[in-house]
Amino acid sequence: MSITTVLSVDGMSCGHCERTVSAGLSALPGVTEVTADAPTGRVTVASAQPLDEALLRSAVGEAGFTFVGRS
Repeated sequence: MSITTVLSVDGMSCGHCERTVSAGLSALPGVTEVTADAPTGRVTVASAQPLDEALLRSAVGEAGFTFVGRS
C-alpha cells in the first residue's frame, strides 16, 4: 500500500529545481516516488509509510527550497 502526500514548495522555477527537490525527498526512508512540478509548486511524494513533517521540511530546506506545507 502506498501513501500519497502532496506538498507545497516555494522557490522551484525550472526542471533542475524539480530534480533537486525530488532527489532530496527521494533519499528519505520509505519514499518510493517523487514528482515535482515547478510551475505549480506542488510536489507529490509516494511512500510506504506516513512521513514525518519535520523530515519533509528538512529535506526540502536542504535542497534549497521553502516548505510551505501539505496540500
